[in-house]
Amino acid sequence: MTNDIYAAFPDRPAFTAGLTPAQLARYEELGTNLEVVERRIADACAAAGRPREEVTLVVVTKTYPAEDSALLAALGVTDVAENRDQDAAPKAELCARLPLTWHFVGQLQTNKVRSVVSYADLVHSVDRARLVDSLSAAVLKTGRAPLGCLVQVALDKESGEGEGRAGVAPDQVLQLAGKIADTPGLQLAGVMTVAPLAGPFAGDPASAFDRLAEISTAVRAAHPAATMVSAGMSSDLEQAVAAGATHVRVGTAVLGVRSPLR
Repeated sequence: MTNDIYAAFPDRPAFTAGLTPAQLARYEELGTNLEVVERRIADACAAAGRPREEVTLVVVTKTYPAEDSALLAALGVTDVAENRDQDAAPKAELCARLPLTWHFVGQLQTNKVRSVVSYADLVHSVDRARLVDSLSAAVLKTGRAPLGCLVQVALDKESGEGEGRAGVAPDQVLQLAGKIADTPGLQLAGVMTVAPLAGPFAGDPASAFDRLAEISTAVRAAHPAATMVSAGMSSDLEQAVAAGATHVRVGTAVLGVRSPLR
């Protein structure tokens, strides 16, 4: 793919005319998949009595090349997510000229923080005080705009399960949210969860997302600007929208089944 694709897209016919047959086929495949996902979100919003504009589609582009991110941008996608810095950083650099908002959604080690803050607009996976401090130091050193941070909620920890997994227990969310809100260089954006595989909410994403909505309400009571609720993926976005999610993170339904991670 030439560098021309990583520019703005003022004219879609001109853009598609410059694609190779393989690129055009992928562009059309992604467009078809996006239409299906968009219909699902629109239908879920209608069923919940919510305006479609209340829900942002974040396409999870992990394991897929920068070319796909460029094609998604040309198709009107505005938000993409990555979960591994070693893949995300070079991809974000290649796509720097594209009108994309970058979300980091993976477990984040402190030694990767400096790199992540160089391209991420939001980090969904803030789960410990030490990470908050590291993010703040990196942001202040670069002088960039405040970094949006979401508290990752581990709903399985509410029942004492999942102790080794990322995320904080529900009863610790307000404390961590307060630390983010009080830390220079960071902006508390809201909360995030993944439907748990263990505990009382295992196999019941609707109830899990309802619980996240309760937690979000408590966070917003203390921090009114923290309105983001990041929940729902390809298999359960409808339940997330019904529970009030503002951002759904969809990968497979748009990009296809992933190859195993390297």
